[in-house]
Amino acid sequence: MKHFGHLIVVALLRTLAILPYKWVARLGSAVGAALYALPSRRKHIVLVNLHLCFPARSEHERDELAKDHFRHVVRSYLERGVQWFGSAEKINKLVQIESAIDLDDVNAPPTIFMGFHFVGIEVGCLHYSLKMPAASLYTHMSNKRLCDLARRQRGRFGAEMIERSTSAKKIVRLLQGGKPVMLAADMDHGIENSVFVPFFGIPACTLTSVSRLAKMGGARVVPFVTEVLPNFEGYKLTVFAALSDFPSGSDTNDARCMNAFLESQILKFPAQYYWVHRRFKHRPAGMPAVY
Repeated sequence: MKHFGHLIVVALLRTLAILPYKWVARLGSAVGAALYALPSRRKHIVLVNLHLCFPARSEHERDELAKDHFRHVVRSYLERGVQWFGSAEKINKLVQIESAIDLDDVNAPPTIFMGFHFVGIEVGCLHYSLKMPAASLYTHMSNKRLCDLARRQRGRFGAEMIERSTSAKKIVRLLQGGKPVMLAADMDHGIENSVFVPFFGIPACTLTSVSRLAKMGGARVVPFVTEVLPNFEGYKLTVFAALSDFPSGSDTNDARCMNAFLESQILKFPAQYYWVHRRFKHRPAGMPAVY
């Protein structure tokens, strides 16, 4: 039955890949709005996160934001069809790019591209891998078939997919060998190799891997964000200038810097950040659980 279910998922994604993008996007948005009307654990997590991060907003405003977020999240799942199975030509047509650095510079210094979990992150990474060879860190999924599928399709344009738990020495070798590394460190992966720093004023368990890898590899850290454009027009990948004084020598200061940058981007399109994740899963000693 598990094998049959996997085949259905693949068939559905392949079908979605050949349909017009706007049809798929509209369908995902409608399904997301319908699912928001139902009680669910994920809806509870979203509302808790928004209550913590936007306490000044009214309950009605947070509810509307949560509903819009559900539309974006479910839509992003359906858009995996074109992202995982669409042609390079189709993806190039869907993604606009704006970069503060020269992405074609063959003499660029070792570079860590630091992404964040906005709903469009996958297509941004795919689009970059069409331009330049890169390595991309991923988190292993509990469903092996789905994990294998995701790794294969995310890397089909030449990106070298590396599991997050791999040796830091391997990542440093890639950086020093001239291959950029793409990663995201804005989720709660546990207190090991993490520090508690503010995220919208709430202590958030934040990974220190970015600054540690940058220090070991002598790499610059370049943030990037992928925005879902309005009116179902596709996506915009924005690549920013490298962070200044990063790494600073203090993992805590670097984590604060990373979260502050992320906050500034979330405020531009808050419904697109991945609020369904338990961002405050781990809490400092003595602080109560929130979910």
